[in-house]
Amino acid sequence: MPSKRIEFNNLEGEKLAARLDLPTDEKPKAFVLFAHCFTCNKNFFGVKNISKALTSSGFAVLRFDFTGLGDSAGEFENTNFSSNIQDLIQASKWLKENHEGPKLLMGHSLGGAAVLHAAAQIDTVEALVTLAAPSNPEHVKHLFEDHIDEIDEKEEAQVNIGGRPFTIKKQFLEDITSKSTEEVTKDLRKPILIFHSPHDKIVGIENARKIYSAALHPKSFVSLDGADHLLSNQKDSQYIGQVVSAWSSRYLDSEDPKSNPPEHENVFTQTTDSYYTEVLAGSHRWVADEPKDLGGGDEGPSPYELLLSSLGACTGMTLRMYADRKKWPLDSVEVELLHEKRHAEDSGSADKIDVLTRKIKIQGDLDEKQRKRLEEIANKCPIHKTLTGNIQVETEII
Repeated sequence: MPSKRIEFNNLEGEKLAARLDLPTDEKPKAFVLFAHCFTCNKNFFGVKNISKALTSSGFAVLRFDFTGLGDSAGEFENTNFSSNIQDLIQASKWLKENHEGPKLLMGHSLGGAAVLHAAAQIDTVEALVTLAAPSNPEHVKHLFEDHIDEIDEKEEAQVNIGGRPFTIKKQFLEDITSKSTEEVTKDLRKPILIFHSPHDKIVGIENARKIYSAALHPKSFVSLDGADHLLSNQKDSQYIGQVVSAWSSRYLDSEDPKSNPPEHENVFTQTTDSYYTEVLAGSHRWVADEPKDLGGGDEGPSPYELLLSSLGACTGMTLRMYADRKKWPLDSVEVELLHEKRHAEDSGSADKIDVLTRKIKIQGDLDEKQRKRLEEIANKCPIHKTLTGNIQVETEII
């Protein structure tokens, strides 16, 4: 996915650092605004995995560092939950001024509570997603509950959260205490998707129940069985991105950008980290990858699997077209394919050649003559003819 570094100002004029992740063709069908968890940042691995899954489905994702965190300017101790909400609103304004307003708001942990509060103030939002969100921002007090008396007495205290020191001021406590996420959720009339793990030891599952109960329909809940609060298992965050992509298609008023049909078949691919490759063909998107034993992530078919699937699909389609034209009772075509390297027989060479084995199963009330003819037609499918003909690959570095 193409990823661009950007900056925008918070209400105090301080620069906030952000990343705008785009789909392969840089023509998103909708923009997503993501709010990270308390004391996290935009580069948190769970956020990056979710963003990658969404961009693979054609979305653009803006992820940013709240004031005083990550690469953003400002002092964390002078921020609070209200300033986080304002940072979200400023991020949405930047999107609206430079691209288009976000249609989907997503937030993890306290960021999830923040998007529920910010949603009413961002007029482009059409749907919401929360991940392991507390039902009220006051929940974060448990992270520094041993220092609350000190904060009340001295107006501030240095606390340790996740192995890092942070200064928490009394105004922060007062601010989170004054906010009720359940109350604002009752007033939202937006589709909402709630993710939560029953094994979350930081923000208990009962928080999801409260948010779900407060929300109006349409609302959905997905249990992240076995996941921890920080989504440390890569499969959990990838799953979230895939589910959000499918779920949002029901509620977002967005379509894949349309373009004029090309004169020739045109496929665009982009390989970024590892072997993970996004593929764009017309309005269709998918990913390719290598298996794990070859150093990949096994997040999609390998290049040879794609090649075999092309031959298999073309074979089935060609037989279907021929049988329909002849009005033959063909029910279905199943094609099994295998690629391997073999020594060429009687070549006297140590070099190996590529061999594609194709096994075709034809279902239907067909006689032997018709079946024999379909076997001949299979060898005339366009992809077969391309693979066995003279192929010229012209390469240009641009």
